[in-house]
Amino acid sequence: MRVLLAVSLSVWLGTAQAAENASLDTGLLSSVLSSAFRFLNPRTLEVHSSRTYCLWGLDGLTAIDPSITIAEPPHDPKKPATLRLTIGQKVVSEVNEPAENDTLEWVKIIVSTMDASWQGSAALRDAGRDALLQSFFDELFNHLDPYSRYVAPTPAGDDRANRTGAQADVGLTLTRDGSTLIVSALNANGPAWAAGANIGQRLLAVDGRATRNQDPATVESWLKGAPGTKVKLLLADPGYHGTAIHLERQVVPPQTVFASMREHVAVFRISSFSSDTAEELSQNIDQALEDKKLSGLILDLRGDRGGVLQQAVTATALLLDRGIAVVTKGRDPKSNHIWAVQGGDMTHGLPVIALVDGRTASAAEIMAAALADHRRAVVIGSATLGKGLVQAVGQMPDGGELFVTWSRVLAPLGWPLQGLGVTPQICTSRGAQALDQQLQSLAQGKLLDAESVTASRALRFPVSVSRILDIRRHCPAALGTDADLDTASLLLQRPDSYKAALSAMPDDMDDAKP
Repeated sequence: MRVLLAVSLSVWLGTAQAAENASLDTGLLSSVLSSAFRFLNPRTLEVHSSRTYCLWGLDGLTAIDPSITIAEPPHDPKKPATLRLTIGQKVVSEVNEPAENDTLEWVKIIVSTMDASWQGSAALRDAGRDALLQSFFDELFNHLDPYSRYVAPTPAGDDRANRTGAQADVGLTLTRDGSTLIVSALNANGPAWAAGANIGQRLLAVDGRATRNQDPATVESWLKGAPGTKVKLLLADPGYHGTAIHLERQVVPPQTVFASMREHVAVFRISSFSSDTAEELSQNIDQALEDKKLSGLILDLRGDRGGVLQQAVTATALLLDRGIAVVTKGRDPKSNHIWAVQGGDMTHGLPVIALVDGRTASAAEIMAAALADHRRAVVIGSATLGKGLVQAVGQMPDGGELFVTWSRVLAPLGWPLQGLGVTPQICTSRGAQALDQQLQSLAQGKLLDAESVTASRALRFPVSVSRILDIRRHCPAALGTDADLDTASLLLQRPDSYKAALSAMPDDMDDAKP
């Protein structure tokens, strides 16, 4: 009887799924597309008509079913153009095109064409509605820029949960040592750090449950829970009995700043720019300044893919007394902004070096560019990625999200980051011999690559791809190596060389017009 019931239930579920796939929710589809067009139209960097968006997007259906063709057949110029849907050899529909920018009518055409395609294509029905929208937007955004995109409801929901930190914990990571669990990392934003927990301590129990022989991931799940709930940890230093600490679970932002010391030089690795990055950096600089012999700072931005633009500006403000950090310009007046800093350099002029590589992008490039343009830091490494476009995010009625590029990023001296990236004063990606030549030249008071650095700062939008490539080839993008950090340490030991690298930057900061 149980077997028959299971089979019947399975058949019923399959039938229900088939029924769901047999029809398309055109009302929701229309709502999503109308919202998307309203969000797109005023924000894209270049003006495009509703007709253009429609033709671009509908062409994406062929990515799911190559037998689908949507095209404008030849027509009499005196008559309205038509849009024809063909599946295989069969003409399924043909409709008159409305006016170029009649968004409401173009949305109706998209929905009716999608519905007719859905009814006539098993491949579309099998793929599902989310895939249908994804293909539409993927093809549309292929014509705009590399960063505009549509994120379907499920991954968009996951991303939102990650951004808001839906689940709370205590901010520590565990690793296994034999039968014992060891604290391997602490989030400086978390309650465990604030309570005095240390890396290397043994975690013996959580709320009285022994951790011996447990998997680290299992015990880390014990540490998670609703924000504000309590948890008791039994921690022990090597060779000592355990000490209980009582913690309140918190929504802990991901740690993005990791500090270390190289003799009397503070090294701050910034992995990304999230909601608390500037505060983390500020705390770490404060701690480093306790070393009365502190001789300099190294900001390691290698591999940093960026994040929140405002956090990059705020973090930059910790090292600048005043000035423009970055300028954003777009077609929408709301996208135009001059991000200026004022407040004071926490380090009172200590030497600063920024390490970059070919993966350094977006907000990380903004920080490196601002510090270099203001002669506040020497940049060492390779040409960076060159992501100088900013996206606005719109939530769609289906729970998905639209990321639309709406502004370009200009560095303080007015040059565009997009495509070009940051050209470092000292290039490490051409090999050891070239690096030695640069260091020897700096010892004599001259920056060997001054010409390419100056040329990169002189560029103004619009600029040709060939000109960008010509500049970037002088310091090819590459992954960071130990040579970057070694060069930074060496430069901080040679004040004259450091000053020579700084002085090679253009000095018309006040006259620059981004």
